[in-house]
Amino acid sequence: MSFPTLPTRLDGVELAIQTRAVTKRYAPDAVALDGLDLQVPAGAVYVLVGPNGAGKSTTLRVLLDLVRADRGTASVLGISTTAQPALVRAQIGYVPEVVDTAYGWLTVGGLLKHHAAFYHAWDWAYADALCKRLGLRMDERFRALSKGGARRVALVTALAHRPPVLLLDEPTDGLDPLARDDFGGLLVDHMADAPTTILWSTHHVHEAERMADHIGVLREGRLLLQAPVDEVRGGLRRYRAEVPDGWAGAPGLNGDVLVRARAGREITWTVWGDERHVAERLSASGATVRDAGRLSLEDAALALLRAGEAA
Repeated sequence: MSFPTLPTRLDGVELAIQTRAVTKRYAPDAVALDGLDLQVPAGAVYVLVGPNGAGKSTTLRVLLDLVRADRGTASVLGISTTAQPALVRAQIGYVPEVVDTAYGWLTVGGLLKHHAAFYHAWDWAYADALCKRLGLRMDERFRALSKGGARRVALVTALAHRPPVLLLDEPTDGLDPLARDDFGGLLVDHMADAPTTILWSTHHVHEAERMADHIGVLREGRLLLQAPVDEVRGGLRRYRAEVPDGWAGAPGLNGDVLVRARAGREITWTVWGDERHVAERLSASGATVRDAGRLSLEDAALALLRAGEAA
């Protein structure tokens, strides 16, 4: 089957984060990023979605210059990540997918002091307020914390210097359900006080849906789609239709169907395109459209990732 033409460029907007043709291989046959052109608008909450191994964590590590790309360039706030890596990192708050426990012998307070030494903008009053909100004790040993506790410390170290850019790699991993629910409110309050660009890599798309204004869907190191959330919600719908016996499909739509299923005389198609055009094509083919429903952001991402499986 052919694949629909999906938006992958954000033109005419100020970008806080940008990569150009970034390629990274860990081995000749292990491509993590394959010509990645990531564009994160200034002030956006950009959600980066993809399966394990898609290249999400590698993307964030390239932006921090913790991993060097084989080809291509990356910048944060217009600063080259390879020419001035320390300056770039000073602009970023980072929550890694796996929290480093190398300083496990320190107390929470000692670990925060260690981090504060690297940031002139560190705000101790704000750090204390975050610790209280997240239920952290300054005298507790870091290595004694649960996975969720270590994640909460990482959130404090990422936010306390009020950076203009946040890189969040599965930031709710290890948090209990209540803490996961509170996390979005914490970010909203933070952004209200300190305008921030957020690049949020997650498997839990529903957690980011209420805040997200841009989305990128990454598979095998390439962006399948990169667009404002409103454009995705407007361009992707799930159609339910009744079709006659012997129905041969809808000419002109095959290349726009991402996911298709059929049960007897009822089809369910997830299609990228103008709703009126799609409905007209289905009707002209003899199908009777019963419903054209919008998808949640999570369902939209899943449909895009499953597009290559459409029969």
